[in-house]
Amino acid sequence: MTGALGAEIRGVTLAEIDDALFERIHRLLLDHLVLFFPDEKGLAPADHEAFGRRFGDLEVHRFLPKLAGHDEIVVLDSDLGAKADVWHTDVTFAQSPPIASILQIVRSPEVGGDTMWSNQYLAYEALSAPMRELADGLTAIHVFEHPDGSFRSEAEHPVVRIHPGTGKRSLYVNRMFTRRVPQLTPDESAVLLAHLFTVSESPQRVCRYRWTEGAVAVWDNRATQHYAVNDYTERRVGRRVAVLGDEPKGDGARWPHHRIAGMSATVVKG
Repeated sequence: MTGALGAEIRGVTLAEIDDALFERIHRLLLDHLVLFFPDEKGLAPADHEAFGRRFGDLEVHRFLPKLAGHDEIVVLDSDLGAKADVWHTDVTFAQSPPIASILQIVRSPEVGGDTMWSNQYLAYEALSAPMRELADGLTAIHVFEHPDGSFRSEAEHPVVRIHPGTGKRSLYVNRMFTRRVPQLTPDESAVLLAHLFTVSESPQRVCRYRWTEGAVAVWDNRATQHYAVNDYTERRVGRRVAVLGDEPKGDGARWPHHRIAGMSATVVKG
């Protein structure tokens, strides 16, 4: 799709693939990070789930709306506020976030509603050697709080994740859920995260996909972020399954959590 990531696959019916073809698709996913299947006009919910289970167990999301009779399929309906127009990786606030997501757009606006993905391998590689060395030894706190106060989740993950399937390093922080780097002072954390967010979202590391109704995207949550472009007024509806798997691993923190004792480097405001 672009020089950074993404590939489009035609002539494949996901409900009918055998194990050998699935392994080819899986290898392509590791190579390209996000795959698009534009010909999947009639992917039934049961087939959507079955394809997802080839990668692993499926998530039952705690609070997002589900497709009737299919608790593992989340319905993302723009009329219900499902417009994720902030760069993010899915559910990083969980201890074991999804390793992959599979989204089918079943209703698409005539104009707009594209989705963008970014390559976090390239984001890590874009850092200078001293910055990579620092980031390799840090963790980050990821947090989600439901607006009605009914649910809160927090997890600590490496700032740089090592992919279990490729051995490659990628940035693993995102603007939606990452709150702080606990080894640093609050001010230091804010400055570093602002820089890492900018690097991770840079357009030269991005692909952008124009949906057609029925198209399916499969992406690797371990090395990508994504962003749903909110530039439309008509209704947009997608169905998504998320695949559960590993716990993010990196080199491990080289320093303890920062503790404020007496005077600190933090600027006190007010």
